Amino acid sequence: MSEPSEKSAKMEEQLDDMSLKSFGRSRTGSIARNACVICGEDASEFKDELSRKEFTISGMCQSCQDKTFG
Repeated sequence: MSEPSEKSAKMEEQLDDMSLKSFGRSRTGSIARNACVICGEDASEFKDELSRKEFTISGMCQSCQDKTFG
């Protein structure tokens, strides 16, 4: 299980609200379950440490990171 990156309570609330409306899942819940907030798939394997850190920030798996950031 992963830990979401530290943010203020208000920011966590806003990010979770936005992800629930956009993807039907909360960012913090997805990260805690090692699941992608966008596609819902497993998010436990990453190509490098920077991508793993990005998961704790955005909740995106490697595949969704690649699609988003190129």
